[in-house]
Amino acid sequence: MLEPGMLLLADRNFYGWRDWCAATDTGADVLWRAGGAGGAIALPVVQDLPDGSYLTVVYASRTRPSERDRILALARDPATRADIDPHRARIARVVSYQVTDRADNDEPISLLTSILDPADAPAAVLAEAYHQRWDHETSNGQLKTHLRGPGRVLRSKSPAMVTQEIYGYLLTHYAISALICQAATEADIDPDQVKFHRTVRILRRRVQDPTAFSP
Repeated sequence: MLEPGMLLLADRNFYGWRDWCAATDTGADVLWRAGGAGGAIALPVVQDLPDGSYLTVVYASRTRPSERDRILALARDPATRADIDPHRARIARVVSYQVTDRADNDEPISLLTSILDPADAPAAVLAEAYHQRWDHETSNGQLKTHLRGPGRVLRSKSPAMVTQEIYGYLLTHYAISALICQAATEADIDPDQVKFHRTVRILRRRVQDPTAFSP
């Protein structure tokens, strides 16, 4: 459950007015990439901020253009910004930048966040936090693709055994990750440089007793 002090990260294709409100109403902050399969969303400039980001306004679904213009005028005046109905629109902050180290082309990225004050989280910090989410996505991919196998159905036939099997995969992933960290520390390299799938292959060849990994 979300609560104040948390930051919820999300990739593109996940933004939606209702989801945005549901998440931020918990008191947690959000950092979501704008755009995706549903197309770009309008992010008009309300106020430029010193770190290069800017305030914008996001609207409830099916808000008429005339109503959007009225709300935008309220948002651009700090004296009337508080008059915006939170059921119709909300102030957000946009962090835009380009990733220039891609092999094919530069990739423009726009992040939408509920953290409005750059002093609380500068644009560079938010951009770094967004890209760190890959550590979690990579872990999910390691478990589903390299450990369990793509498209493989769990063998268990009852809810209790399915839970047990899932925890078995999680514990195995934890054990392998611990070995990777140990090996990387001894070699004085970043653990990200040790390939997970190669580690799995080595372990499958060398581990004779599956119970050798203590939980």
